[in-house]
Amino acid sequence: MHQRHTGPHIAALADVEPEPYWLARTPRPQPASALTRPVRADLLIVGGGYTGLWAALQAKERDPGADVVLVEARECGWAASGRNGGFCVSSLTHGIRNGHRWFAPELGVLERLGMQNLDGIEKTIRSCGIDCDFERTGELEVAVADWQLRGLRQTAQLAGEFGHDVELLDADQVRAEVRSPTYRGALWMRDSAALLDPARLAWGLREACLRRGVRIYERTPVEQLDRTGRAVLARTPYGSVLARQVLLATNGFPPLLRRLRRYVLPVYDHVLATEPLTDDQLAEIGWARRQGISDAGNQFHYYRLTSDNRIIWGGYDAIYHYGGAVRDELHVRPETFAKLAGHFFATFPQLEGLRFTHAWGGVVDTCSRFCPFMGTTRDRRIGYALGYTGLGVAATRFASGVVLDLLAGRPGEHTGLRWATTRPLPWPPEPLRWLGVQLTRWSLGSADRHGGRRNWWLRRLDSWGLGFTS
Repeated sequence: MHQRHTGPHIAALADVEPEPYWLARTPRPQPASALTRPVRADLLIVGGGYTGLWAALQAKERDPGADVVLVEARECGWAASGRNGGFCVSSLTHGIRNGHRWFAPELGVLERLGMQNLDGIEKTIRSCGIDCDFERTGELEVAVADWQLRGLRQTAQLAGEFGHDVELLDADQVRAEVRSPTYRGALWMRDSAALLDPARLAWGLREACLRRGVRIYERTPVEQLDRTGRAVLARTPYGSVLARQVLLATNGFPPLLRRLRRYVLPVYDHVLATEPLTDDQLAEIGWARRQGISDAGNQFHYYRLTSDNRIIWGGYDAIYHYGGAVRDELHVRPETFAKLAGHFFATFPQLEGLRFTHAWGGVVDTCSRFCPFMGTTRDRRIGYALGYTGLGVAATRFASGVVLDLLAGRPGEHTGLRWATTRPLPWPPEPLRWLGVQLTRWSLGSADRHGGRRNWWLRRLDSWGLGFTS
């Protein structure tokens, strides 16, 4: 019988657990009770991921007397906030080149605010005693084909112009940092990236919110929002919240405001975690400075070391399911896990024999400009922040603060930015949406295989201002 996948990389998946490594770690918090009665609040936050948790924490910091309620459909940190790679980067625009494409006139302000935001995250982690293995390591973007070096030089020039500590490395220099035969060069962003345990960050923020008096109800999905006079009524299966204002923080899940659904595309990302590397295996690859790493292809991988020296390896495949489907069973995709395993051992052939222990997926809220958008509606009764496109570990803190200011009608430097006051282009309806995503994925793969040459479809997207990557 023909086997779909063969080779030593498949054997490495033999004992893999289909669950996120981060969420499997202990201790984890005991879930809060579900909401089972009508309650009132000054501010209701829907969603217990980073956006919602940062919003709740900042709302209480700004007004300790505010009555803040947060409801989460599962448990806080269960979705994207506990499933990502743990890269905490300063960019608010999904990278400086994407920011230059969309917001060139205000990019200097955005880069400065992004660095201040990263510093603020580190300060909060320290002051709140959040044990999430925070490491200010910097990040390497590695070229695995010669054509990718041109893009790295362009990024380095832009980053230098805006004051970042950045260095271009040739093949020998990057292999002195991390030994892979695939590397042709790299861009080292020394100051603008940190690594952390994403689930423990979410759990730590949750605890900080509880200490400040935020009322958290888990296993409490919001089924409907209704305008009631000068308030908003959120209906849940067993109760309700009547709130003066509501902040929606639902990531890639269908927005409760239907008008927002055409702006968000739920895409599945998948990740592997290895067993801990031995001292000899670490010596084989170097990686003494423990930088986060991504490669510079259109379809790219991201990877990093954990505190116990596992390698988290994810990315490449970005899977959109017809109709924007978001279901638990879509977290597990064996064909993608097999592909990622093969790519892992092509990058680190000296680690042959290493086994994977965890494999999982999670949904990413992609928008057409690849960075968050936010706003308010219904006379500033409802605010929202969405569209992080997989780079939200840091940006969620900043975006949630902007939404709080928009809800309060509080003007500031950031609330007047085009970044904060415009929406992305909407996605087309089905079946055009699904066909467009598939054609784009195929075209990006073709560009990676043919020296970065962009076909007619990618050039057309470029002309529309949609510079797609994976």
